[in-house]
Amino acid sequence: MNKPITLNEKFTKKFVSENEFEALKPFVIAADKLITEKNGLGNDFLGWVNLPSSYDKEEFKRIKATAQKIRQDSDVLIVIGIGGSYLGSRAVIEFCEPVFGTKCDNTPEIYFLGNNLSPSHMVEVLNRCKGKRVSVNVISKSGTTTEPALAFRVMKDYLEKQYGDAAKDRIYATTDKARGTLKKLADEKGYETFVIPDDIGGRYSVLTPVGLLPIAVAGIDIDELMSGAHQAMDDFKNDNLDSNDCYRYAALRTIFSRKGKTTEVTVGYEPFIASFCEWIKQLHGESEGKDNKGLFPASMIFSTDLHSLGQYVQQGQRNLFETVLWINNPKIDMNILSDPNNLDGLNFLSDKTLNEINKNAFMGTVLAHVEGGIPNIVLELNDTSPYSVGYLIYFYEKACALAGYLNGVNPFDQPGVESYKKNMFALLGKPGYEEMKAELESKLK
Repeated sequence: MNKPITLNEKFTKKFVSENEFEALKPFVIAADKLITEKNGLGNDFLGWVNLPSSYDKEEFKRIKATAQKIRQDSDVLIVIGIGGSYLGSRAVIEFCEPVFGTKCDNTPEIYFLGNNLSPSHMVEVLNRCKGKRVSVNVISKSGTTTEPALAFRVMKDYLEKQYGDAAKDRIYATTDKARGTLKKLADEKGYETFVIPDDIGGRYSVLTPVGLLPIAVAGIDIDELMSGAHQAMDDFKNDNLDSNDCYRYAALRTIFSRKGKTTEVTVGYEPFIASFCEWIKQLHGESEGKDNKGLFPASMIFSTDLHSLGQYVQQGQRNLFETVLWINNPKIDMNILSDPNNLDGLNFLSDKTLNEINKNAFMGTVLAHVEGGIPNIVLELNDTSPYSVGYLIYFYEKACALAGYLNGVNPFDQPGVESYKKNMFALLGKPGYEEMKAELESKLK
């Protein structure tokens, strides 16, 4: 079977020599062993490596059955989670589905809550639920993370007022298999539960029940999603830097970082790629940004951002490189019609499709940016099918893990995330934080 992704290095050649790859090979071999033999930093969180073949098949069937039930009895599904608990599913849904709406008439609208503390967002989602049949999928390992816990408190109250005791049949908890506040509540109330594996961290969890249930509710074929990931797992199960595109990409990122390219900009030429870019930013940011190391992950959507940030990319600081996600076969295409008056002067485009024009914008931009000193890695994706997206997810997960080890960090922890939480709890008056509260308030005066 053809690979769903092709790594195009043509636009990196003037910036990177083969000697630099040769110098990295022993380090890539060593980093690969840390992943395959599971003896490196964070080895307790390497469950994703073999997940495409080792996932729980019985739970997978239950996910599909539950998704079918939600599609039949719900007009709206509220997905509650933050970070890896929602970014992956949202990324896949927007990547695979039509830009507006869903493929199936009986597919519920899907809204995401618990990923911010905005009262406006919360109220607007509640307003969209009025008069509709609603179900909730709450996703949290502990059940006590502030943003999703608050959102679930609101939605639980909403459902119980609407449905009484039957609310329990509309709440689905994806949580720890044995412990935690949410697991305890789910057992007490009788919610159907799905398991967040102990050995897979949030940002690597999109191919677990965390992502699979919302994705299945959206009508996306999760069998195909997992099959694509399985092919990627097989394709990248080697440490050969000459043939492993996933590792070549990780090596390129490492080389650019060492050359002073401190920012990687992921670029898409379709608006629906934006959420996938957000997932990539969390994956790289939390995995690599520690010990004063790591590339800063950013993203842009072209040609839109060429009219705002394009000037900076072309002539600003030369501290960045771009990774372009290009889709060879778009979801849909259209022809450009001729205008007899040609008032806009665009009749030279009338024999072309819009995708052909978009592709030439892509090629023109790459050439201009490379000439301006910005290396471009191009990942060519065959299409937006679940199979290709599953392949792409695994590609990024493994490349990120390898890059983290190449950079000498633990790719699977996120100790810095806790700092803001402690400050927030203290300022809000959480019991046990009284001394810290006074200290922080004095700093804010």
